[in-house]
Amino acid sequence: MQTTLRRQIALAGTGLHSGRPARLAILPAGADHGIRFRRTDLSGRDGLIPAMWDAVSDTTLNTRIANPAGVSVSTIEHLMAALSGCGVHNAVIEIDGPEVPIMDGSARKFVAEIRRAGLQLLDAPLRALRVRRTVSVGMGTAWAALEPCDRLEIGFEIDFPDAAIGHQRRHFVAEGDAFAEELADSRTFCRRADIEAMQARGLALGGTLENAVVVDGETVLNPEGFRHADECVRHKMLDAMGDLALAGAPLIGRYTGVRAGHSLNNRLLRELFVVEGAVELVTTTAAAGAAEALPLAV
Repeated sequence: MQTTLRRQIALAGTGLHSGRPARLAILPAGADHGIRFRRTDLSGRDGLIPAMWDAVSDTTLNTRIANPAGVSVSTIEHLMAALSGCGVHNAVIEIDGPEVPIMDGSARKFVAEIRRAGLQLLDAPLRALRVRRTVSVGMGTAWAALEPCDRLEIGFEIDFPDAAIGHQRRHFVAEGDAFAEELADSRTFCRRADIEAMQARGLALGGTLENAVVVDGETVLNPEGFRHADECVRHKMLDAMGDLALAGAPLIGRYTGVRAGHSLNNRLLRELFVVEGAVELVTTTAAAGAAEALPLAV
């Protein structure tokens, strides 16, 4: 069955890239509403933005969505991952600025607040998107693919020149509390050598060692070090989970990413909905756990 939150959630923090303070509230919503953002700091413009793959307007070191009026919200991936990983299907996210607060660089705070609020079952069957044919996209040595599977699985592989990261590979099955236990606390990361270039482009202006892991060769600059030996690949999987949540319904399939990022993740979803027969909409019932194929209309 579909879900929403039992009560409203309020959060505040700083945007990773803008450096601007931001406050957001996650409100319950009815069945078939989906996830939508609403900018509360604007007047005279349409401030409602659906959290959908075809609303993505930029993927430069984060995922940004925008509506036809040009109103946008960026760095939504960690929050979207938390909503997806906790099984929230319907919500309104009110935000007073253009960027979701980064919190500690992970989805841990979002997950904690969602769990504290609890979920409300709605009297409506859950519809999911089942991958029927393999689709893939690539750029150079980076690629991402979706293939048929009877559940959502995520596999990821990264390879960085910095010895502190190096080559990492991990596989994840999105069932039960797995997201909260395996991925939610893994933080965004960057190389020290890249910080100046990012800030020159107007990015990472709010980045600190309190909301990102910074590596320099074999050294982790954060005093506490990594939370997991493979925290970096776990965070890339967290990002992928958030980007895939923009499909508009839970995905049933196996995602594989190799050196992939937000751009390839969004391109992959666009490919999924273009390739004939690649995906079908199914409806599930909590009582039987069965899935019945429906005509695709997303």
